[in-house]
Amino acid sequence: MAQHDKTLDLIAIGRSSVDLYGQQAGGRLEDMASFAKYVGGSPTNTAIGAARLGLKAGLVTRVGADHMGRFIAEQLVREGVDTTGVVSDPERLTALVILGIRDRETFPLIFYRENAPDMALTEADIDPDWIAKSRSVVLSGTHLSQPAVLAASLKAAGLAKANGARVVLDIDYRPVLWGLTAREAGENRFVANDKVTAVMQQVLPLCDLIVGTEEEFHILGGATDTIEALRQVRRVTQALL
Repeated sequence: MAQHDKTLDLIAIGRSSVDLYGQQAGGRLEDMASFAKYVGGSPTNTAIGAARLGLKAGLVTRVGADHMGRFIAEQLVREGVDTTGVVSDPERLTALVILGIRDRETFPLIFYRENAPDMALTEADIDPDWIAKSRSVVLSGTHLSQPAVLAASLKAAGLAKANGARVVLDIDYRPVLWGLTAREAGENRFVANDKVTAVMQQVLPLCDLIVGTEEEFHILGGATDTIEALRQVRRVTQALL
C-alpha cells in the first residue's frame, strides 16, 4: 500500500492492563489503603501517548469481557486510539498490576496476569488489511515470550515490511513475565537468560527502530557489558538503537 493511502501512523501490539497505583507514597504495598486506576501495559501506553501527540494510533490486544476490560476499551476511545484490533475475550479476566512508590529507588510491583487475555493473541488476531494501513508497527518484547504471541508478532512484522511500513521493537523486558523470578518480584528489571536473548533476536532483522533501557539492551545482546551487548545486537540488525 502506498504511503499516501495509509490512515494510521502506528499500530502497537501486546500488553494491556489496569494499573492500580497505591496512593500512600513511601509505604509498602502491604500498607496501601487506596489506589488510583489507570490504563497500563507498555504497548497500550504507547498507543495512547502517540494519540495524545496528534498521531493516528491503533492497538492490537485482548481484554477481558469484564468491568476492567470495558474500562480499558472505553478509555482508548476517549484517547482517540483506533480500537479495531482490540478483542473482548469472554474466557479470561483483564490483567491487573498493583504498584507503589516506596522511595526514589524502590517501586514495588505485582503483575496479576495468570491466563491474561492479551497473551491469548494469535496470528488470527492480526488483520493483514488493517496492518497494511499503518506506517509502522510497534512490537513488545513481552509478546515474544510464548509461541502463539511470538507467531502473531512475527506475522505483524512481516506484513508491515511487505507493505513498506517500519517495525519498532519496544524491548519491554519484565523477567517475571518470562517466568524467571518469584511472582512477587515484578519490579525486577533484569535477569540474564540465553533463551530470552535468542528468542528476542529472532525479530531483530525485521526491525527499523529498537527502544529500551540499558538493562534491556543487555538482555537483547546477551551481555552485561553495554558496549558488547550493542555489538551483538548490531551483528543481527541495522536498526536505529
